[in-house]
Amino acid sequence: PVPELPQFLFAVHFRPPHSKWRSGAMELPSGNRLNPPSSSVSSRRRRQRFLSEGGRVDRISALPDDLLLQVLCRLRCARTAALTSAVARPWRGLWRHLTELSFREIAPDALEAALGLVARPAISLLEIDIPEEHRGEIDPARVSALLRTAARLAPTALVFTACGNCSVAPIEVPVFHRATSIKLEVHNLCLTPPAHGLEFPVLERLSVGGGYAFDTDEFIQRCPRLRVLEVGNRCRLHKIKVHSTTIEELVVSDDCWANGIDIMAPALKQLKLSIRMDSQFSVSFSAPMVENLWWDFSCPSQNVGDDGWRMLHLSLWKKESVNTLRLTIDAGPLHLIRRGHAFGPVVSNLLGICTFIQKLKVDINEFTVILHFS
Repeated sequence: PVPELPQFLFAVHFRPPHSKWRSGAMELPSGNRLNPPSSSVSSRRRRQRFLSEGGRVDRISALPDDLLLQVLCRLRCARTAALTSAVARPWRGLWRHLTELSFREIAPDALEAALGLVARPAISLLEIDIPEEHRGEIDPARVSALLRTAARLAPTALVFTACGNCSVAPIEVPVFHRATSIKLEVHNLCLTPPAHGLEFPVLERLSVGGGYAFDTDEFIQRCPRLRVLEVGNRCRLHKIKVHSTTIEELVVSDDCWANGIDIMAPALKQLKLSIRMDSQFSVSFSAPMVENLWWDFSCPSQNVGDDGWRMLHLSLWKKESVNTLRLTIDAGPLHLIRRGHAFGPVVSNLLGICTFIQKLKVDINEFTVILHFS
């Protein structure tokens, strides 16, 4: 007889898993490799000889639980792993003991039920991807409940994706004591760090996308070991404030909105910023160890300049010890002098900051000024 299957299997249509594995080790989203899991259920118990419908010996079902769990681990899909319960009795409920669990294309109610069935007190990877067609069911209370349940499973790596309905009600992210990598894609929702005094003690990589009013400083202060911070998917930021002695890589991409930059990061080596500047924009930057640099600032409100010249775009990048600055404006011929318009002082101040310049080349055309210096 076909055993009773978990309800979450039938919540939505099946999506084939996309496995990423090689030579007996699973590759995590962070790039780390996970060795085959060690099951909490007995792997040495003697099994009887299972027979298939044709009367042949079912040698796969007769394998120890640890080996069966390795097979399920490579499916990279909790629903697909649970479906094996219909294959034979030895597979029944084994998915609950997996060290890696990925829930995709599952409705929120069924997802909560499935998470409640997990038997392990701690897992290596938890991936939750709620379909966008269920965005009407995604409110701050529901997301908070799912995150709290995820925290109880104590994953080492967490990937959480959900899309809400433009709610600015704060969602407090609970503490994940074992997590070294967290990725949160919460479109149209607002995330806040844990209550004051609580920290992510071992978190090294944090990626946040799509949120409202994301406060980089508040989260960084709760992550004493953070090395990589990624913010993207059009996050709305008040100010990109990064005061950290541990940050080595900072990425702000996909045209995030911000009204300023305040970076003091002595260990920072890689920096990528793609920002839409709000009307009140300021920059404070100190990163003496930076090696790879790429700034891309757009000014859609055209608040930099005067009636004659308005800045549209500013790009600054460093490649092979050569720094390039590009200014794009919306006016005619431009003369780099300190009076008459705003760009003379802007360029003068930028060059004054770069006291290490040994070589300077200026390209001027009708709309763009390009500075190459090394």
